[in-house]
Amino acid sequence: MDQFIVPQVKAPVNGEVEISGAKNAVLAVMAAALLADGVSEITNVPHLKDMKTMSDVLRVIGCHINGGSHVLKIDTRGVDHLEAPYELVKTMRASFYVLGPLVARFGRCRVSLPGGCAWGPRPVDLHLKGLEALGAKITVTHGYVEATCEGRLPGGNFNFPISSVGATVNVLMAATLAKGVSVLQNAALEPEIDNLIDFLTNMGAKIQGRGTRTLTIQGVESLRPGTGVTIPDRIEAGTFLCAAAITRGRVKVTHIIPEHIASTLDAFREIGCKVNVGADWAEVDARQQELKPMSLSTLPFPGFPTDMQAPFMATLLSIPGNSLVQDTVYNDRFKHVAELERLGASIQLNGNTATIKGGLPLEGADIMGSDLRASAALVLAGLIAEGETTISRIYHLDRGYEDFEAKMAKIGATVKRFNPDARDE
Repeated sequence: MDQFIVPQVKAPVNGEVEISGAKNAVLAVMAAALLADGVSEITNVPHLKDMKTMSDVLRVIGCHINGGSHVLKIDTRGVDHLEAPYELVKTMRASFYVLGPLVARFGRCRVSLPGGCAWGPRPVDLHLKGLEALGAKITVTHGYVEATCEGRLPGGNFNFPISSVGATVNVLMAATLAKGVSVLQNAALEPEIDNLIDFLTNMGAKIQGRGTRTLTIQGVESLRPGTGVTIPDRIEAGTFLCAAAITRGRVKVTHIIPEHIASTLDAFREIGCKVNVGADWAEVDARQQELKPMSLSTLPFPGFPTDMQAPFMATLLSIPGNSLVQDTVYNDRFKHVAELERLGASIQLNGNTATIKGGLPLEGADIMGSDLRASAALVLAGLIAEGETTISRIYHLDRGYEDFEAKMAKIGATVKRFNPDARDE
């Protein structure tokens, strides 16, 4: 099983990184292809483990998947198995996205309850209640969700009790093929939702309210195959900018949409970094800057993203003084704290709030990634640790960062991939 080794370098990073397409956006669009009969095409697709997992789910259902350089073509004309099995869905929560399209188009499906990153309960009740509001009959038996409807879904109204990206994705896709008008209130505002709406609109869906919390969908009888361009990954961009701040270096991220990372850039400004922004790039420069601690709370978009909480916490470890990090989106997303403490970090956790005593020296150690963003945080901390840091279970990180160590090398950071189980022949 692969590990990352971060040797003692402790040098400021400096360079430029081209940001890949957003995995969370691609996964939703891949599922949306099931709404039409034919070949849909998605471009700017990152090469990631999660893309393979979703492709495997679609193949089980009956799709044919072809791809070139960052392009995916999904042919749904062979769909004949309306079930997503536990063996695949357990490895990635986004596999659950096939539920809405399948029941909307075929009137029935059976999808395993999901798995994914090992932190906190993230129930799918809002997905199910939203589909029920559209007229689907939902039963949960033996770890599977069975969804059925007679003919087309009638459509309906649903007010999400809390903002949920995943539930918005599933219910929105199902509503596009419903008979009547559906209104979704308190829908998620994340850029990945807009990316999905653009793809659905290209397929012929009638959706009003893009960029707002109220989406009105006029259901249509059928959709055509679509084409779409994946938006840049805002979390990848933020992670590499954290490398600049934590090492007191400079990083420019390109091929981005700056407004998608506005709250993250504001956080860098607050701790004292110089921030420069262009039409499709942003730069964080921490060279010769005296950074200061801050209090930070995660919020749904356009607030500071929960996916940036762990990488930014690692950054705050390098700043003398006490910083506060509160996660209001997922109260128990703090599995990285114990591993950061193995490096010598001083973090006091109280409920959903972490108090970080920054500026203490970190020492390299053997540590373990527990989820995607936690793994990125451990690498960042390793960049400033005395001695060598070895990070295991980096398969979590491979789910969401394309060519991670190669991109780190472009900014002068040394992150080496190593398989301790490999044997010289």
